[in-house]
Amino acid sequence: MERTYVKDLKTKIGQQVTLKGWLQTLRDQKSMQFLILRDKTGLVQIAHWKKGNPELAEAISTLGTESALTITGIVVENEVVKLGGIEIQLESLTVENNAELPLPFEPFADNLPDQDYRMEWRYLDLRRERNRLIFEIQTCAEQAMREYWIENGFIEIHSPKIMGTPSESGAELFKVEYFDRTAYLAQSPQFYKQMAQAAGFERIFEIGPVFRADPSFTSRHMTEFTGVDFEISWIESHEDVMAFTEKWLAYVYQAIDAKFHDAIKEYFEVDFEVLTVPFPRLTMAEAYQILKSMDYKLPPERKGDLDPGAERALGEYIKQTFGHDFVFVKDWPFTVRPFYHMLHEDNPTLTKSFDLLGRGLEITTGAQREHRYEKLAKQALDKGLTLEPIQNYLNFFRYGCPPHGGLGLGLSRLLMVMLNLPSIRDAVYLFRGPNRLEP
Repeated sequence: MERTYVKDLKTKIGQQVTLKGWLQTLRDQKSMQFLILRDKTGLVQIAHWKKGNPELAEAISTLGTESALTITGIVVENEVVKLGGIEIQLESLTVENNAELPLPFEPFADNLPDQDYRMEWRYLDLRRERNRLIFEIQTCAEQAMREYWIENGFIEIHSPKIMGTPSESGAELFKVEYFDRTAYLAQSPQFYKQMAQAAGFERIFEIGPVFRADPSFTSRHMTEFTGVDFEISWIESHEDVMAFTEKWLAYVYQAIDAKFHDAIKEYFEVDFEVLTVPFPRLTMAEAYQILKSMDYKLPPERKGDLDPGAERALGEYIKQTFGHDFVFVKDWPFTVRPFYHMLHEDNPTLTKSFDLLGRGLEITTGAQREHRYEKLAKQALDKGLTLEPIQNYLNFFRYGCPPHGGLGLGLSRLLMVMLNLPSIRDAVYLFRGPNRLEP
């Protein structure tokens, strides 16, 4: 018999149906057994009269919570039942996989163990509706991103994740044995995005893994994450990239709001709002003035940069002043930016770059890139780099490359901002950090 989902049972009153799901609760009483079955669409109560089938009753009594079951029965209305006033009168039951007892933890208990322990049994933790909803929202977000890109003439690329030379500064790289030489896991698709501009693709995007050998143990860092990148040609400045970004993100938020507004409010206690454009913008100099007025002092080692506390302070300021969750902080000093960011003509100490903060959390870094070979090579040397390791990259700019720019966004960080999640570990399917390689 064709499977029926819990959400469709109200259209099946009086009919025989087959359901597939997990046993969330078993109430084994003297004469009756009540099973609460869960599938991805909801919960339903299943009733079984023990005298009707003693053999089946005995089998039900041995079931462990979270067992995988297939059940067949008749859908009836029962106003007493709190789960939608519907009940299934059980006819047959197949145990697809009986859960061992005791469970490592009860996924639906009021008091859950700490997150690190739950990560050991991540598949059990993901059975909770709240966690599944995160990835349904992620799916919707990626679909909306692709829709907007494709409607605006973008091409999707898949750049290699094994590189022969260190990218960018060469820091935070994982080394890989590659036959008779050393390779590196890509910490960014940046160079290959720019190659696409030199190839004349003009507008490209990529969603793929990014690797950072960063020994950070914060709530917002991972050693492997999903990067969302795009690059566009024939721009006049980084303002063009910011303008596209805010419209793109507003489209994504609108798609999520249309489908998940009520669910987000129920499970995350977030009053989800569609983004308004344009986003507020601050120059780095203006951001520093605001921080100074708030008596916020950056650590000396973060000169020209922002630390997490400064980002949060700016996020609060923007929310109070503009009523907005997002702000572009632009025109960063060259001292804290990569060598390939374009410099301002009237102030070559500053780059045509930006970070996008969402609720005080950095979620993107973007810029107009330097597309002229001589200037790019000089900026690399100014950063103390040698040209030989990056010569293949520099070659992209020798035979006609248009002005271009783009950004990289952390998908899990965006979900953190959207749903006000306390840790990036909540926003990723399987977390990878300095001390976690399993499951």
